Amino acid sequence: MPRWTLDDARAYIAKVYWQFARTMPKSPHWYTVRSRRPDLLRDFLTFVVLVRGIGVIKPYPRDAAKPIYHHTYLEIDGWEYWNMGEPVLITTVINRARLDGTALPPSGSGVAQ
Repeated sequence: MPRWTLDDARAYIAKVYWQFARTMPKSPHWYTVRSRRPDLLRDFLTFVVLVRGIGVIKPYPRDAAKPIYHHTYLEIDGWEYWNMGEPVLITTVINRARLDGTALPPSGSGVAQ
């Protein structure tokens, strides 16, 4: 897979649809699904590799005495991106959440809600 910069990641982020995760209102976030853009499969996988390669491992829930998960998160432009830790080639979803914890994206962002 090609090595990516954050600018490459930004270009990918702008190309894909981000669906708001309505089933988790206490943990507002969005996700993109690999199968939605099969033409961007290589980019999807390369973004997963980038997140895991330069991101930071954090617990979830963050304030739990015994967190359920420890995922790798990558911060880009006020958002943090992560996936659920499956092997790269079978990862199907990339998640993202606003670093400021807001539930809605900034106006004019073109992000699906």
